[in-house]
Amino acid sequence: MSKGPMMFDFGWGPEGPRPDTAPPVPDAEAPEAPEGRAMQTLATLAARRPSRLARAFWGLLGAILAVAVSVAAWDFATGLVARTPVLGYAVAGLMAAFLLVLVIIAVREAAAFARLARIDKLQHAAETALAGEDLGAARGVARDLAALYAGRDDTRWGRERLKERSGEQFDPAGLLELAEREVLAPLDAAAAAEVQAAARQVAGVTAVVPLALADVVAALAANIRMIRRIAEIYGGRSGVLGGWRLARSVMTHLVATGAVAVGDDMLSSIAGGGILSRLSRRFGEGVVNGALTTRVGVAAMEVCRPLPFRAMPRPSVSTLMRRALTGLFGS
Repeated sequence: MSKGPMMFDFGWGPEGPRPDTAPPVPDAEAPEAPEGRAMQTLATLAARRPSRLARAFWGLLGAILAVAVSVAAWDFATGLVARTPVLGYAVAGLMAAFLLVLVIIAVREAAAFARLARIDKLQHAAETALAGEDLGAARGVARDLAALYAGRDDTRWGRERLKERSGEQFDPAGLLELAEREVLAPLDAAAAAEVQAAARQVAGVTAVVPLALADVVAALAANIRMIRRIAEIYGGRSGVLGGWRLARSVMTHLVATGAVAVGDDMLSSIAGGGILSRLSRRFGEGVVNGALTTRVGVAAMEVCRPLPFRAMPRPSVSTLMRRALTGLFGS
């Protein structure tokens, strides 16, 4: 038996397979790209308009229940007065106080709708003045804008500056851009901060909480609160019904324009999104849900803002997301 090295010739020759030319080892199945299902589900449900039959069903059911509750309460109060007058009148007083509270709530809801309608009217007037290059209409819009924020300390300096310099402007676009820079700039910063906070919350809950539908509930609560806060910042404080109507309007706009579909390079435009999605699908979902929340916030700013974005740049989704997620998933 030979004790030296042995060489085996398999007939491959110099062109045979070598380690540097061998095909790569296939990786394990790549994880699915995050899609932001929580925000897409939320937007789809919020934007879905019930059918006429469903609206008629719920309307009639609500009317029947209201009549039944009212008659039962009346019979209860009158019967209690007949049996125990003192206790009956006390309960009747409580019911009267409850009705008074309901009337106050209804008045506040009506005032909320009126504030939203006032901002819509101001938006339309600004667009009309710009389209027709009407300086008089533009001056009226500037006056209405100053009146809208009268009494607010965060806009006092801007309103004073607008009053001082508005006489120097003889161009409708220049006048409205001046009003935008002087009055709306601090409000834009406050609204952007609300958007970043909501995106951070939705992204964190999606990444950390593994429970089913928990991310949808968290996204619903965060987005409704964000939209209401943005409306309050721009002067359109909304009640319960007004806030829900405003949220539906924003979601409907996003669904109609396809802004809730992750079909672009949104992940690549957000620092760390692709890496996080490979490390953990939950982290990737958190980034996408946060980005979609940011899109909702930007759309809410456009809806609630009295003037369109002209002098001030429209907020960037990627920039807001980077600021929102700094320190949450790593810088």
